[in-house]
Amino acid sequence: MPVKTISGRRERSLHVPDAGKRGRNLIVAVLVIAAVGAVSFLLLSKKEPENVHELPAKSALSAWIVDWQSDAGLADLSKLKGSLASLQVFAAYFDEQGRLYYTDQMKQSLPAIREEVGSAEANGMTPALFLTIVNDRINSDGTAVQKEAALVTELTSSAARRAQHIDEIMSAVGSGGYDGVELDYEKIAEDDWNNVTALYRELYEKLAADNKTLRVVLEPRAPLEKLALPEGPVYVMMAYNLYGYHSGPGPKADHAFISKLAQRMGSLPGEPFIAFSLGGFAWSDKGETTALTETMAAGLLRSHNAEPQRDEGSGAVYFTYQDELENQHIVWYADHITVAGWMREAEKHGIDRFALWRLGEMEQSMLESFN
Repeated sequence: MPVKTISGRRERSLHVPDAGKRGRNLIVAVLVIAAVGAVSFLLLSKKEPENVHELPAKSALSAWIVDWQSDAGLADLSKLKGSLASLQVFAAYFDEQGRLYYTDQMKQSLPAIREEVGSAEANGMTPALFLTIVNDRINSDGTAVQKEAALVTELTSSAARRAQHIDEIMSAVGSGGYDGVELDYEKIAEDDWNNVTALYRELYEKLAADNKTLRVVLEPRAPLEKLALPEGPVYVMMAYNLYGYHSGPGPKADHAFISKLAQRMGSLPGEPFIAFSLGGFAWSDKGETTALTETMAAGLLRSHNAEPQRDEGSGAVYFTYQDELENQHIVWYADHITVAGWMREAEKHGIDRFALWRLGEMEQSMLESFN
């Protein structure tokens, strides 16, 4: 469905001659905002089935929590912990020497994360706790290289180097008391896949001997049909980044994209997860692109009295608004109805295990849908 551009409303500045009139104007403004919010809700919920937000009946749910939004992530975790089969702590990077590196923020947050996970048992389910390792390099001067392909090349270059890397991972998992580890190595060079799959196999064998689990995150660009992926690891397919920093406005995923990925996932060993990204993006007429959490996007929708639309091809919400400098913005984001639709699309192809990227500033309706 093509994007329908909606003119944003300019906020008007009113002259207020006295406090009494200011109070009356404030009451009117509050009532108008409330009315617009109600209309927005009705526009989005019109003709939706009552169970549109419900998860598939037989599903497993997992989620990530990240160091740069750990407080907001913990707030969501406190409400979702009883519904999660696992929680992935997005915590381990690499330093300039290729050794595992942890941010101070995550070190400080880990005790609270463990406490929340431990208390989930009262709800009938204790999430397994995974350490996620990503191929981002953090330099001593504070700069970072995200998804560094050369780092993966170096870590997997030989059996000896893989063994060294595996030993460091096993030490981190053991000392941290994790139930397993997740490798999120992206932008893998085509020539490195044989070495990378060897790493998956060798690490899995080490972890399994210690009764631990290996999760492996795969990008949509991964050549699944050509890879000899080992049996044993839990594979997670990223079903997002359809639109974002690299593109013009649009949803993070749509039904056609998910359908194609889910069909390709049929070649993966075991019972894979499909991962969906929450939140969205805002694109300005100045060429700027900004990532938004669901709460941030919904807040913009409310504060600018925007008119929400729902894209038929993705289920995503989109709207336009004009800021105080008269710049135009278009926002696309996923609400609970969007995500439920994505899940149902994947379920059509036999995928009923879902991962959420990521906890932090989810709207109450989203949280309730997963509970």
